Amino acid sequence: MSWQPLDCHAHTVWSDGALTPEQLVHAVRARGVRPGIADHVSGDVAGAVKTIEQLRAYLDELERHDVARGAEFCWHDPLWRDLPDDLTPRFTHRIGSLHAVQLADGTWQHMFQRAFPPGLSDDDYMEAHLSTLERFAAEMPVDILAHPTLLPLSLRARPLDELWTEPREVRAVAALHAAGIAFEVSNRYRPHTRFVRRAAESGVRLSLGSDGHGETQVGDLEFPLALAREIGVPDESLYDPAAHGSRAVA
Repeated sequence: MSWQPLDCHAHTVWSDGALTPEQLVHAVRARGVRPGIADHVSGDVAGAVKTIEQLRAYLDELERHDVARGAEFCWHDPLWRDLPDDLTPRFTHRIGSLHAVQLADGTWQHMFQRAFPPGLSDDDYMEAHLSTLERFAAEMPVDILAHPTLLPLSLRARPLDELWTEPREVRAVAALHAAGIAFEVSNRYRPHTRFVRRAAESGVRLSLGSDGHGETQVGDLEFPLALAREIGVPDESLYDPAAHGSRAVA
């Protein structure tokens, strides 16, 4: 079975996923993939785990199933900073995401808001994105950066490899490498080959993820796995918390 640490979101009373944990495990194993559940844990995501009490109940539920126990925390949301020490060892891995980027004036640009600040150039935005990513890598104790090429809605019509220039890729990869954070090759928000190759060749471990929410999405690693193999990364080198551990329990 291929390793799959960032698969989808379990259906609980807080989740934006469409499946129960039992349904998720069945669907993912039917694809020949080892299941992992990583719900959003953030006060700023609709349908997410939003409190420490809910997070305890979420982990209690995951521990009833044969799954990798993850969570996806938003960098800009403070909940990850408030985790009590007894909770972190219960995760097999933790995921961080940049669902918002802090601009030079201190305001936040969210990835899913349609408005883009008047007068903000693409280059100025990308500089803010890289600066936020560097802060994220230096401060956030996670194992994986989710969908590393995700950009605001207003920029998504642009080719990724134009906005993610090679110098920007170098900065991002250096920050992830220094922190020991894996680069997710996402099936939902697909990165371009050059960026993934640069990460792998620089010693950043790759993590495969479907980021699926429904039955047709969960466990779909065809694109991420093909890309990893295309650039010469052996399956056994892909991030697997069972083999490579987690910063949470290091």
